[in-house]
Amino acid sequence: MAQREWVEKDFYKELGVASDASQDEIKRAARKILAENHPDRNPGNSVAEERYKAASEAKEVLTDPAKRKEYDETRRLFAGGGFGRGRFSGGGGGFGGFGGGDGQEFNLNDLFDAAGQTGGANIGDLFGGLFGRGGAQPRPSRPRRGNDLETETELSFLEATKGVAMPLRLTSPAPCTNCHGSGARPGTSPKVCPTCNGAGVVNRNQGAFGFSEPCTECRGSGSIIEHPCDECRGTGVTTRTRTINVRIPPGVEDGQRIRLAGQGEAGLRGAPSGDLYVTVHVRPDKVFGRNGDDLTVTVPVSFHELALGTTLSVPTLEGKVGVRVPKGTSDGRILRVRGRGVPKRSGGNGDLLVTVKVAVPPNLEGEAAEALEAYAKAERASGFDPRAGWAGSR
Repeated sequence: MAQREWVEKDFYKELGVASDASQDEIKRAARKILAENHPDRNPGNSVAEERYKAASEAKEVLTDPAKRKEYDETRRLFAGGGFGRGRFSGGGGGFGGFGGGDGQEFNLNDLFDAAGQTGGANIGDLFGGLFGRGGAQPRPSRPRRGNDLETETELSFLEATKGVAMPLRLTSPAPCTNCHGSGARPGTSPKVCPTCNGAGVVNRNQGAFGFSEPCTECRGSGSIIEHPCDECRGTGVTTRTRTINVRIPPGVEDGQRIRLAGQGEAGLRGAPSGDLYVTVHVRPDKVFGRNGDDLTVTVPVSFHELALGTTLSVPTLEGKVGVRVPKGTSDGRILRVRGRGVPKRSGGNGDLLVTVKVAVPPNLEGEAAEALEAYAKAERASGFDPRAGWAGSR
């Protein structure tokens, strides 16, 4: 995004946050706006589409610490007309003209466009060229990279732990399929601008000052399309709905973001596409839980199984496994089974943590009740007191 646009747009206002908002506040605000105005939820709604694009731009800048710092500094530099008594012309951005001694007015849009549209040149480069510092040559203008996009998907617990390949439907700017992103009609191609030789800017001298300004012939792009594509009108980009196959790796966690390089918004006129970030939401499972890379499960057992010991059949991600319960195991004990947990990114698996929990019969009658009464008498006769030492002498 051009720094000129940074001056003209208030990204904080776009997301409804204060200029000193934390990263978490910015992300929450952006996530809400993007979800409410997503094209899939608002088909044919141009207002929602523009709101979605504006929020995406704001989020891209404000969630990147380096871009946010540069944005804040740029806004502070120009918002107050910070060049003494100079006047700026912002081309509708609300800035007066920047006047030289002879009353000449310079356009702020031209200044920023001369600095480059891709962030390749900074403000220091711009004003170094403005005052003739070092006679630096103008940098070639490069097509602008596409914006990053964000979307969300929901997985079952097993899909998240074992991994899954799934289709993802997106409505976003994408390379034009007619011209393959070049912007030129099929059978033709853009040509290098003869005026600026592909640099996108031209130099001129005004007294003691040297200026670099956008080439009027190619509008700073460095190339000319004589026969624009009929479908994208020379931009190389169209908004379309597409389905991409996404491979969710094993072990993904709830709320984790997955980056898909080059699957974001298409760049203008053949520039690289942005990236796509997929936020994964995992539905809870009725049986399994998770603690990092460890799989957790709670198994109901009877008292006699803990007292006498037994072997339990316990479910895992890959079928069932036998877990030995030692004689005299206490209620709530956690038994560990190595290597039966969630796949790790570094290879291998976490562990299976089995918690044994005594299930008490709600209604005990007949022989079972009589047998338990007999056991209780025998237990008391043996001297066993389950509350011995409990609560001290109280």
